[in-house]
Amino acid sequence: MKVIAGNCVLEDLDISVKTIEFLLSRATKLGFDLVYKSSFKKDNRSDVSYYTGPDNPIEQFRELRNFGVPLLTDFHNLYELDSELVDLVDIVQLPAFLCMQTELTLKLASIGKAVNIKKGQFLHPEDMLKVIKKVESTNNYNVSVTERGTCFGYRDLIVDPRSFYILKSFGYPVYFDVGHSVRKYGIPSNLTKGGTKEFICTLAKCAVACGVDGIFVEVHPNPNEAKCDAATQLDFYQFDELINEVLPLWRFLYET
Repeated sequence: MKVIAGNCVLEDLDISVKTIEFLLSRATKLGFDLVYKSSFKKDNRSDVSYYTGPDNPIEQFRELRNFGVPLLTDFHNLYELDSELVDLVDIVQLPAFLCMQTELTLKLASIGKAVNIKKGQFLHPEDMLKVIKKVESTNNYNVSVTERGTCFGYRDLIVDPRSFYILKSFGYPVYFDVGHSVRKYGIPSNLTKGGTKEFICTLAKCAVACGVDGIFVEVHPNPNEAKCDAATQLDFYQFDELINEVLPLWRFLYET
C-alpha cells in the first residue's frame, strides 16, 4: 500500500524533520510505501492574514531529500514551475481548485515528472478523464488521481464510493485524500468545527475496500498548533491508529 503523508504546508525545518522521521520509521517497520507530501505554499487560504508558507521552502526540500523518500508538492502558478523546487521533488501535484486550468496543467505535465491530479470538489469523477487527457497530450503517462470529496451544500464535502470505481476505470493509480475530505470549508481550520476528523478512519477503510491504490493524509507533531488544516491533520498517535486499522484490511484484500 502507498501512503502519501506529511505536513499540510511547510512550517519550520524542525517540524518537517520530525514528521518525515516518524513516517519513515513507520513505513520501514510496517512495510508500506511512503511518499512525503508537503505544500511549499498554500495559495487558497480564505484570509490574507493566514499563513501561506515559509520563506525558505527550497532549503527545507533540500534537507528532506536526504531521507531518500519520494517527495510531492503542489504548484499553483506558472512561474513556480521555473524554480528549483521542481528539481527537488519527485511528484508534481495539480491542486483540486486548479485542475481545470489548461495552461497550468500542460506546463506541469510537460516537465516530465510524475503528476498527481487532485479531483476538483466541483467535478463529476467522469470529467477527470478530460484532465488526464490534457496530461497525456504532452506524452506524459506517469499519472495518478486523488479523490478528495465532492461539494455537498455550502460547507460540506461528501465521499461517493462510486467515484473510486470511475477513477480506477481510467487505468491509473487512484489515491484517497481522507483528511481534506472531512474539512469544513469557510470555517477556520484552527477551530474544532473546521473538520470532522473522527470520520477519517471509517472513510479510509471504505476507500481501501473500494480498491484505491493508497491513502493521502496529513500529519503533524502537534495539529492543534499547525498553521494550516489544524482540524484535520493527524498527530503521530492518530496516524498509528489509522494505519493499524487500514493496513490489515489492505493486506487481507490484496496480498492474500
